[in-house]
Amino acid sequence: MPSHLSADHPAAQPPGRGSVDALISQTRRLKGDMDAVRRDADGDGSDPQERWQRALSDLALHQLNDLETHLAQLRDGPQPAPPHPAPPVPSAPRRGSLLSRVGSAEWNLLTDEASWSGELYQILGRAPTAPPLTLDELPSLVLDEDRAKLTTMVTDCLVDAKPIDGEFRIVRPDGEVRTVHMMGEPVLDADGSTASMWAVLRDVSELRRSQRAVSETRDSLQRQQHRAQTEHRLAVELQEAVLPPWRGSLRLPHQGPETLDLAAHYLPSSSTALIGGDWYDALELSDGQSLLSVGDLTGHGVVVTSGMAMLLGALRGMAMAGTEPGRLLSLLNQLLDATVQPALGSAVCCRYRSETRTLTWAQAGHPAPLLFRGGTGRRLRAPDGVLLGATSGATYEQAHETLEVGDLLLLHTDGLVPGHDSRSEPASRLLDLAPRFGEARTAQDCVRMVVEEFGGTERDDDACVLVARVV
Repeated sequence: MPSHLSADHPAAQPPGRGSVDALISQTRRLKGDMDAVRRDADGDGSDPQERWQRALSDLALHQLNDLETHLAQLRDGPQPAPPHPAPPVPSAPRRGSLLSRVGSAEWNLLTDEASWSGELYQILGRAPTAPPLTLDELPSLVLDEDRAKLTTMVTDCLVDAKPIDGEFRIVRPDGEVRTVHMMGEPVLDADGSTASMWAVLRDVSELRRSQRAVSETRDSLQRQQHRAQTEHRLAVELQEAVLPPWRGSLRLPHQGPETLDLAAHYLPSSSTALIGGDWYDALELSDGQSLLSVGDLTGHGVVVTSGMAMLLGALRGMAMAGTEPGRLLSLLNQLLDATVQPALGSAVCCRYRSETRTLTWAQAGHPAPLLFRGGTGRRLRAPDGVLLGATSGATYEQAHETLEVGDLLLLHTDGLVPGHDSRSEPASRLLDLAPRFGEARTAQDCVRMVVEEFGGTERDDDACVLVARVV
């Protein structure tokens, strides 16, 4: 580095104003573009990824501010040391900018004199009337734990002619701690011995603060991603452990003549990686009847999945005890009402008696089953029933339907047909599949048709479909 004091190292002249002004203009344009990106990253601060994006945008914008300041100083040349008498002590570098100016200094080892630029007085918070500190006095500004670092850098420079490139923290007279980056090198005399040391010092406190903010928000984002991955894995494992493990068609009952051909499928949401609370279930009861149910507990994540597992376990247990669908939903409603965390759910619960081919069912705020017969379909008329967990003491009516051999019953959750809020439109689109269902040979064929029709569509929520074919 050239010295601005030594005769052997004359001060470098500032570059042409035109070229530096062009760089400053380019930097300002980049700042405008970066500021627009930063505004796009604004959010309410609740999402770790948004906080990380905002911190990174702030850092980039601060660095562009820093670059513009450096270019302006390069164009204008160094600020001379203040004359005597001097103005009052300057304030600290302004917040929001990583740097006000870059200061320089030279310490003459032969005369023990020091010379500081005006910017260095500002950076260190020293009164302009105060004499510049010698190398022996400089550590008095430095935090105790960083003094050894500064001493080592200066010693290596003066003794071994090693360049200085390091940081240390100073305490300004107002008590504020700032981080200073120092770069310097020895100035040699004619016989090659060290005559002086020249250095530039830069306040990097705001830069380090912004970098810490980026690092902290990145770490927070990584922790959230790891937590989300863990929760997703737990939710998937829990769902797989609870939902019926059968693939393809299932025949019920296992004892005696098989009367139901069953198949089901779970369709995950395309808008979130979190597992929802949808379920399907088919269970052979102790009296030879069959239990069919689908339902949906609102929300996503492992908490909702564990709630679904609790609800499904209770449903199975009460059904095995002979509880009728209407009473069963009333008890599930009481169970949700008594849980610590409030939750809402919907469900359809059916008992099928094979001797009479009678379907007894109840619903809790859920789409009614669809019945397909002879190439046509219709929605069953739903008995009264409110959402599970919506109100205490709710009662649920039951409905009865007599089925015929070849009939196909389709149960589903709300998200099966994406893009519709009403219940009639999704049902009509499912009913449009009636001619194709009439040609199907198994329940699994029907489920495959549903998945082919709706499985590839973007959906905001999970969904389940269960098909029961009377044989």
